[in-house]
Amino acid sequence: MKYAAAIVLFSTAIAAGCASDPPPAAAVPTATAAPTPPPPPAPKALEKPGDDPSKSNINISDEIRKACGITDTEAFFAYDSANVRPQDKGVLKKLADCFSTGPLKGRELRLVGHADPRGEEEYNMVLGGRRADNVKSAIAGQGLSASKIATTSRGKLDATGTDEPSWAKDRRVDVVLGK
Repeated sequence: MKYAAAIVLFSTAIAAGCASDPPPAAAVPTATAAPTPPPPPAPKALEKPGDDPSKSNINISDEIRKACGITDTEAFFAYDSANVRPQDKGVLKKLADCFSTGPLKGRELRLVGHADPRGEEEYNMVLGGRRADNVKSAIAGQGLSASKIATTSRGKLDATGTDEPSWAKDRRVDVVLGK
């Protein structure tokens, strides 16, 4: 029995000794973690060379030109929303006046954006829409209520270009009568 008591006493001492041992130290990193690299730059919104939605040709329909007194030379011009030339502002003002107080008062002005045939279908639809929206902003800035201007896009559906000069003609906004 003395032997069994000694084993119990010895086991208790071992267990007590283990209980008082300090816990193992947490692992300390030997090197600091490298900073997370920045995310890659977002792709440019405009991936087609020369295809800027703020720059396009304006093509005013014959019906609107006649009603608003816009000459043939005024009806086709390059549009750049960042730099509207004085003669371009005059045409946009004529459109705004014609649709707000002139012969086309109460009619809707419809702007149809187009893109050249390069690029994906969805990309070109969005690009045509942005072109039409840019022209809408410029005309609304000349006094026509934005609610009287509808925009839509045909993307590359009507494009016929095969080189840069003909692609430039595809990049346009048609100005037509709405409802």
